[in-house]
Amino acid sequence: MSVTAHGIAAIEFDEAAIARAVRRLADDLVRDLAGEPFVLVGVLKGALFFTADLARALPTDVDATIDFIAVSSYGKADRSSGEVRLLKDTTESVEGKNVVIVEDIVDNGLTLQYLQRLLAGRNPASLRSCVLLDKPYRRRTDVRVDYVGLTAPDTFIVGYGLDYQEKYRNLPYLARLHDWAFAGEGRE
Repeated sequence: MSVTAHGIAAIEFDEAAIARAVRRLADDLVRDLAGEPFVLVGVLKGALFFTADLARALPTDVDATIDFIAVSSYGKADRSSGEVRLLKDTTESVEGKNVVIVEDIVDNGLTLQYLQRLLAGRNPASLRSCVLLDKPYRRRTDVRVDYVGLTAPDTFIVGYGLDYQEKYRNLPYLARLHDWAFAGEGRE
């Protein structure tokens, strides 16, 4: 079955491009944190695969732990509502720790800004953000993004953890959907 049969219009970033970006980001974190221990705080559900691959790309002698946080700003829509809600908090305290927020995509910036404010209020030793996809075209806030893997085109992207109505997360690549795949949803 072809990718178009599943609603995929085009593959924007294949597995190799994603792997290169993840490797580069891991190298950047190791360089910048210079042997300091740190915690990767993956943002569920979208950054699950990215967080896992980023952790595996770190050298085995790096003192890194993984935690997760879950927020919602999309619901079942194809664009952010602008309202961010905390669904699941971190398991461990981040106080006094070097924290790296691991996010799948930053578009309007509201979710990452919310997470930065939330976690900064918990007194980490340092706070950085690492995103797989930057989509700067629709920024609604001036949010700091420390590490960027890839720049996304100005279109809705799915795969490698990113979804549309909980579908397509399992794709090993990042892709653009056909308009008909949105099942009658209005698009901007």
